[in-house]
Amino acid sequence: MLHQQASNVNSGLISEAPVPTPSSSKESEHAKFLEKEETESKLPARRLAIIVTPTSPKDPYQEFFLRRLANTIRLVPPPLLWIVVERESESDEASEILRKTGIMYRHLVFNENFTDPEAELDHQRNVALWHIEEHRLSGIVHFAELSNVYDLGFFDEIRQIEVFGTWPTALLSASNKSVRIEGPVCDSSQVIGWHLEKMNNESDTRPPIHISSFGFNSSILWDPERWGRPSSVPVQQNSQNSIEFVKQVALEDETKLKGIPPEDCSKIMLWRFDLPVSKPPSDQKTPDDRHV
Repeated sequence: MLHQQASNVNSGLISEAPVPTPSSSKESEHAKFLEKEETESKLPARRLAIIVTPTSPKDPYQEFFLRRLANTIRLVPPPLLWIVVERESESDEASEILRKTGIMYRHLVFNENFTDPEAELDHQRNVALWHIEEHRLSGIVHFAELSNVYDLGFFDEIRQIEVFGTWPTALLSASNKSVRIEGPVCDSSQVIGWHLEKMNNESDTRPPIHISSFGFNSSILWDPERWGRPSSVPVQQNSQNSIEFVKQVALEDETKLKGIPPEDCSKIMLWRFDLPVSKPPSDQKTPDDRHV
């Protein structure tokens, strides 16, 4: 009798307030997966960041700097392509480092000889640009020197560049124990001036712009009609200087330049170190045993 009464009470409760059957854990996980997939599909696709780094065999700390920069780049969300250029040699140190990073990379070499270090670095950058043009790699190009130090948010910012982007950098000099700001002066994302400490106003008609202080859409390298190239023949075959061409196009019309980051172009997100080149003492170990 008691059993039947309890049954009647339960039946009444169920009829008045039905209790939903809980979903299984598998169904719940599947629903969360679909929700995440739908959210991610609505996010804009990231542009490819193309990071170009020349090297110098005369730098005694090159291997250390290469490892350090690799440790930074590996934290950047994909897609990213790291193009490292160096003079052809019997050493495979750079190849070994790059293989262990887990970063998508291309290792380019050249065999020309140079007496001017700056000319050699520009040649390496041109080698990278010729490669980008030949393979029509589509993305935002940035020249990253080995000694550069970054705020990781910088790489998200440069992906927003439509044509050209520019930003201020902080140059830290170890010899002078000083910090100097170089690059654009902006109002929001609009470039309204430049830090002109080294500019000779009487003879220079264009502001100085450091190679690490600007980035650009790589389509400039293979779209001659849009960008004013004389022909569609690759730059390498025309013996043109891609670096100078890019700078020229960027500075012909400052309205093409977008200040990075757009909300506050004065924010420093990249630091360059001007370090004196000197051999470490033979009895002092260098950080060669660090691994990425």
